[in-house]
Amino acid sequence: MSPTSVSERSAEERPATGEAAGRASGQVPGPAASAMVEIHDGERWTGVCALDRFLPGRGVALLVNGRQIAAFRDHAGGLHALDNRDPFSDAHVLSRGLLGSRGGVSVLISPMYKQAFDLRSGVCLDEDTAPDGGSTTLRTWPIRIRP
Repeated sequence: MSPTSVSERSAEERPATGEAAGRASGQVPGPAASAMVEIHDGERWTGVCALDRFLPGRGVALLVNGRQIAAFRDHAGGLHALDNRDPFSDAHVLSRGLLGSRGGVSVLISPMYKQAFDLRSGVCLDEDTAPDGGSTTLRTWPIRIRP
C-alpha cells in the first residue's frame, strides 16, 4: 500500500478546518468569534487582534504604540500580556515561549535560556538579576476582550 498525500484523500478523510472544524468539535462560531482583543498601553486601549486568532497555548508578538508585547491565550481561555523582551538574552522572543505551570503558578518559559516567568505578575521564578544587572521582572499589560 502506497502512502497518500493529503490532497489525494477524500473529503471525509481530510481533517476539518475553519468553520467545519468548529462544527466537528461541537463548538459553534458565535459572537465571541468576532470579539476583539485589546491591550492598555498606559494611555489607552488598543485593539490588536480578533480573539479567534489567539490559539490556546501559543503566543503572539504585538507592536502596540511602539512597544513589543507578547500576548498569550492559556488553555483555560485566559489572556495574558507581558513584555516580549527576554531580560537574559536581550532578544524580543518571549512570544515564542512555552506556557506551563510550576507549583500551581501559570508560567511562561523563555525559549532562550528557559527561565520561568509568572504569567500574572511577570516575576522571574528562577533568577533575581539579569546579566546586565537589571531587573528580571517583565512588565505586564492589561488585556481584555471587547465584544
